[in-house]
Amino acid sequence: MKMRQGTTAWFEMAEQMMLDAAANAGLATDLNFTLIERYTDGTMTADGLLPGIRFDIVNGRSSFRTGVHPDERGDVPIEITSAAARTLNLLRSADPEYQRALQHMRGSGEMRVDGDSTRLGHWLEAVHDPIVDRTE
Repeated sequence: MKMRQGTTAWFEMAEQMMLDAAANAGLATDLNFTLIERYTDGTMTADGLLPGIRFDIVNGRSSFRTGVHPDERGDVPIEITSAAARTLNLLRSADPEYQRALQHMRGSGEMRVDGDSTRLGHWLEAVHDPIVDRTE
């Protein structure tokens, strides 16, 4: 079943895929890491959160939260427009257009990534295509 990116059901699907991938990755018990992805053009909810995700690994155990505070920081903060996120969530990683889109978004400011995401390992990258397969 395909879901529209950004909906509650879509975030729940992405959450489950990321948590399952982390659980199966054999993470080191001393790994501590926070990934923040914030939609820069999102509307704040009543509880003060912007659209996006917070993915934490604390002592090798992962957790996920939908919605981020405007000033929340992590080891790898990603700031992206909702349109840019939608574009990427419709392109499989092997598609040459995926790399072109990433380059364009970073150059135009539609996407900014700070920090060293390689500390997470390749298991997180492997979640991208299954999420694409379930996104409409």
